[in-house]
Order: sequence, then structure tokens, then C-alpha cells
Amino acid sequence: MIEAVVFDIGETIIKDDRSWASWADWLAVPRHTLSALVGAVVAQGRDNADAIRLLRPGIDLAAEIRAKEAAGFGERLDESDLYPDVRPALQALRAAGLRVLLAGNQTVQAGGLLRAMNLPVDAVATSGEWGVAKPDPAFFGRVAELAGTPPERTAYVGDHPANDCVPAAAAGFRTAHLRRGPLGHLWADSAEAAVADWRIRSLTDLPGLLVR
Repeated sequence: MIEAVVFDIGETIIKDDRSWASWADWLAVPRHTLSALVGAVVAQGRDNADAIRLLRPGIDLAAEIRAKEAAGFGERLDESDLYPDVRPALQALRAAGLRVLLAGNQTVQAGGLLRAMNLPVDAVATSGEWGVAKPDPAFFGRVAELAGTPPERTAYVGDHPANDCVPAAAAGFRTAHLRRGPLGHLWADSAEAAVADWRIRSLTDLPGLLVR
């Protein structure tokens, strides 16, 4: 029986549109150019930040993020960044008595912004706060601690088969692959996605699958 559900964040809970648009504007390139490069590196199985590195070879991403923040182009999140199925799904799962948590590869700032949105969740954590990122097994060790439930009674939900489904399953979690965003669609039929216990197109599918 599932007692807790942990959600990835980017392209599972929030849309990445605003983030990539901000980077395109900061780098003074057309938004379509950066979007196309993101698609290209994703198709090659590379880190999507490589799209920025293609535009600015040798860029120090950490320093550039600090410069963006100082110039007023830092991270922003509000209700418009949520996918429309997020609040209904989270509320339904909590109403059914499950613990609901968010844990993904995001910055420290993103963690604070998500908490300020008053989502119906029990906890929010990011890789920036933990100092370890997916697919590192240590990340999923922290997820287990955060959930406070045995991995076999905990479901991890995400769009990225290689970063979400495979390492979560290896750590003993039940997993759900969400067909959403570039990665979720591109790798939906991959061997990595096939390890998922459930394959969904909307978060509102989850209560019917997980609640007994």
C-alpha cells in the first residue's frame, strides 16, 4: 500500500517556460533559438544546460546565475508556472491520507519560492538545499528520509525516465512516469520508462492508481 507520494518538480509540477525565456533574454538570443537547442541536447541525452553552453562556450553557469539574480533576472515562480492538474492532484492525494512531498533538481531559491506558494504538500526539498542531485543514489536516500515511509510504500513521480524512474526504482521506490515536457514525451517509450510501475499523462490519474 502506498503511504507517501514524492513529486519531481521541473516539468512535473512546474513548467520550465519562464526559466528558459529568462535565459534567452539574458543571453540576448531569440527564445526560439534557445528552445531549439534545449530540444537538441535533450534528444542527444545530454544535460539541458548544455544548450546554454553551446551559446556561450566556457560560461561559468554558477557565476552567471548570480549575475542574473543581482541584475533582477533571478528565479521567479507563481501560480501561472504550475501545470493545471497540480493542485487538484495534490489535494486529492492528501485528502486520501497520503503524505505528499516535492523533491527535485532545483536551486535553493526555487525551494523557497515553492514553499511560498502554499501548495497542499507536507514538505518541499531541492537538490540545491541537499547538496546532491538526481540521479545520485544519495538523493533518493534523502527522499526516503523526507518521506518518512519505507521506499516500497512510497511512490516517486517524474517526467525524466533516466533521472527519475530508474534511480528511484533502484532505491526501492515505486515509480510513475509522467508523459509531460520534452523529456517525458521524447523518452516515453524508452527502456528506462518501462521500469515504471505506472505510466500516466496527468497527475490527476494518480489518486485512482495509488489510493486503495
